[in-house]
Amino acid sequence: MFWAGASEPQPEAATGPMIPPLSPLALAGQNSFNAQCAACHGENGFGSPQGPPLIHVIYEPSHHGDFAFVRAVQQGVRAHHWRFGNMPAQPQVSPNEIASIIAFIREVQVAHGIR
Repeated sequence: MFWAGASEPQPEAATGPMIPPLSPLALAGQNSFNAQCAACHGENGFGSPQGPPLIHVIYEPSHHGDFAFVRAVQQGVRAHHWRFGNMPAQPQVSPNEIASIIAFIREVQVAHGIR
């Protein structure tokens, strides 16, 4: 586990910005992600200067389960893996959008060998 001040991973995706064919739920999630989350987490979740990539081994399901994403969106989260600062709650993102965004993130992670 990486904590601020520790040896931090680089903010880049595992193998690059490849998007696999997506399920209908994940396709809706991609649209919601790019509208709601990309300003910080980069288009399709590959990171930006404002926020970390979610298509990264740190966010694999065994370390950050789906509920971690739900809680981050609903309540915000303190910075603990990266030096981008705290993430504020995103109350404009509906529960259905959160579910589809998680489906999108997980399908893209799997395509990049993150399981």
